[in-house]
Amino acid sequence: MAGFVELTMEQGANFSTSVDVKDGTNTVINLTGYSVASQMRKSYYSSTANNFTATITDAATGTITITMTGATTANLTPGRYVYDILLTSGAGVKTRVIEGIVTVLPSVTR
Repeated sequence: MAGFVELTMEQGANFSTSVDVKDGTNTVINLTGYSVASQMRKSYYSSTANNFTATITDAATGTITITMTGATTANLTPGRYVYDILLTSGAGVKTRVIEGIVTVLPSVTR
């Protein structure tokens, strides 16, 4: 089962956060040979998605980083979104490791 993490993002600002992927016994999962993807949507059923740039920043320690540029966050409507992080093994097995809510805070300065 995926872990649940709430995120807060500021409209118009660069966004970056890292997570460490662990198994049920709290042991770090080695992500060598895996790929990662991440999206956020206004709802689970929305056909429009905003992609995070998702990278495995340290495979041995199971660290994943997701980012979004200020130019991209500037185009987001403030409010709540859902997101997840999906790992794909070298054999093609897909596993959702993190999911949650992203709150986009409105910007004053443009």
